[in-house]
Amino acid sequence: MNLAMDASRRFDLIAFDWDGTLFDSTPLIVRCIQAACRDVGAAVPSDERAAYVIGLGLHDALAHAAPGLAPERYPELGARYRHHYLAHQHDLALFPGTLAMLQSLRLRQHSLAVATGKSRRGLDEALSTAQLGALFDATRTADETASKPDPRMLLELMQELGVPPDRTLMIGDTTHDLQLAANAGVPCIGVSYGAHDPVAFVAFAPLFVAHSTAELHDWLLQHG
Repeated sequence: MNLAMDASRRFDLIAFDWDGTLFDSTPLIVRCIQAACRDVGAAVPSDERAAYVIGLGLHDALAHAAPGLAPERYPELGARYRHHYLAHQHDLALFPGTLAMLQSLRLRQHSLAVATGKSRRGLDEALSTAQLGALFDATRTADETASKPDPRMLLELMQELGVPPDRTLMIGDTTHDLQLAANAGVPCIGVSYGAHDPVAFVAFAPLFVAHSTAELHDWLLQHG
């Protein structure tokens, strides 16, 4: 897709992180990481340490969450994480106002994308559960390209949709998302209601930090 530039829009492509940005999944992911570590006899990370790895690909996330575990046991740890997550994934929901925000952006002819640390299977299941698949023009997951903060997934999305960096906006709840944007030369917005303390966002000079989906929606309609 090659979008014609629209002077009424600052951004033609808006790329969203998934967990903690659109989907209210941070507490569950933290609990599942902790439960998986407990299952394999690894030291159980604190809430803060477990939340820090959200947004990374599963292998990188578990390596950071359980640094004392032998690498050959990462597949076992990953399997236990998936066991706990799959048992509760249908309990999760979008943050309030997310669907209305995405629909209004589509009406303004923005292209929408997802750039996530989830697996392809995990994202497809989440999109199906949330019934959002038709709203996104393209998606990338960590198991089909490089994990954040490597810029490859965002570069691939821009190439696929024919949008340059200055007309692309990345939105996420972690420093991994904002570093991804910086590495790809793309402006960013942080949301404070996900996994990372927004104090850490300052280093990435986000255009805005939203404290709710409603605030994010309003900013995008006025400035996006």
